[in-house]
Amino acid sequence: MIDQRLLPTEERYNTYTTAEGVAEAIKTMVIRGAPAIGVAAAMGLALGVRNLASDDNLEEDWKTICEVIRSTRPTARNLFWAIERMQGVFEQHQQGTLEELRKALSDEAVQMHRQDIEINRRIGQWGHQVLSDNSSVLTHCNAGALATAGYGTALGVIRAAVEGGKQIQVFADETRPFLQGSRLTAWEMVQEHIPCTLITDNMAGHFMKAGQIHTVVVGADRIARNGDAANKIGTYTVAVLAKEHGIPFYVAAPLSTIDLATPTGDEIPIEQRDPSEVTEMKGHVLAPLGTTVANPAFDVTPNRLIAGIITEEGIARFPFEESIQAQFDQAAGRT
Repeated sequence: MIDQRLLPTEERYNTYTTAEGVAEAIKTMVIRGAPAIGVAAAMGLALGVRNLASDDNLEEDWKTICEVIRSTRPTARNLFWAIERMQGVFEQHQQGTLEELRKALSDEAVQMHRQDIEINRRIGQWGHQVLSDNSSVLTHCNAGALATAGYGTALGVIRAAVEGGKQIQVFADETRPFLQGSRLTAWEMVQEHIPCTLITDNMAGHFMKAGQIHTVVVGADRIARNGDAANKIGTYTVAVLAKEHGIPFYVAAPLSTIDLATPTGDEIPIEQRDPSEVTEMKGHVLAPLGTTVANPAFDVTPNRLIAGIITEEGIARFPFEESIQAQFDQAAGRT
């Protein structure tokens, strides 16, 4: 994994050989972004079984490995989706030899990695239709190649538009407190020579009012059945501003991010992270000792503020519960 905590100043790749190592990487945000977390989780599970000395206590060992991965980050739906998918493979092969099970789990994890890139490209092909030539798009947090197995969701939409010959100007919110926008999104755009203007989070309304932002496209960590979408903290604010200024607000995410078992955004668990992410920056203290800090990692944008949810199956629109279910039915009919 590229250590995303060190970007953009240092490009370091870490190698992990245990489920515990992968879990720690997810928890400490070496890797982040719901689709990337899902693929990493699958690989972590495969590593856990690869490292078993025997299959004497296979079921109990498997449960322990799953719990190690499950306990890392509560909001990202893809984490739990990956565990469920790998659980299916485990159940299919647990009566065979340990070596057969190891191979089946490893093959599935690699397949999930490959599929995620293909899905992102399909999201981009659907999504670039909402971006006009010679227009600007605001994104919040990082939903690019770094947040996925490759290519990206929200940034995949932008990439597809540029690949299709459109001139696109990107505005990237810095995304406090972890600065995924300034450290990661801007870095990806510089690598690909896509014009990008970095702004602080509290500048978005100014540029919207000035008519310099035409569309908003963000990713998501979990989407409820009714279309409410959890994304990095500050996304809800951007959605409210977009509504006020008549700017369409889109969410780009794979179907694996949509949790049909969660009726509305009210039921999405919101991860609370370490206060030091707010009070410090790279070891520099920003607030007085003893300051009370709130640090929710995500907020939920209600479906009434969302113009469309872009998935690999198309663009779901209001009423979302019906259009989302139709996409799941469409995907099921293809398999």
